[in-house]
Amino acid sequence: MNEKETSNLKELRNQNYEAKKMNTSVKSKRKEDKQLPWWVEFLFVQIGLPDSILIKILKTKKKARELVKNDKKSLIIYLFLIMALAYFYPVIRHAKNKLNCEDIAKDYIIKNKNISRISKRELKMLSTNFCYGGKEIYEIENFKN
Repeated sequence: MNEKETSNLKELRNQNYEAKKMNTSVKSKRKEDKQLPWWVEFLFVQIGLPDSILIKILKTKKKARELVKNDKKSLIIYLFLIMALAYFYPVIRHAKNKLNCEDIAKDYIIKNKNISRISKRELKMLSTNFCYGGKEIYEIENFKN
């Protein structure tokens, strides 16, 4: 009876081994049958771009991963600087446009209104007012007439 049990155990082990062997082959087939990414499928299989481009893309991707892995601190600093510049750019552009408008308005006031007794501060105030849609310049013209 011991011989039968041991032979049954050996057969069970062999069957388990066979089953495991089959499972590993199925797993390896799954790894081999992995689907390509959609962009590889589209560009290189459907459209038919040369494989050399794919090799270059994959090398660049690998180098980029290594760069990110090795230089995280410097990349974060550069990203922060770019975000800061992007955040402050509209403020800087508005200030530049405002100064340009004021210069043009000052020239306009000096040429067209012929005001001789006005101070620089009043001229700046009038040009700023004019740039923001004020009508004090037209009121000065009415006082003159």
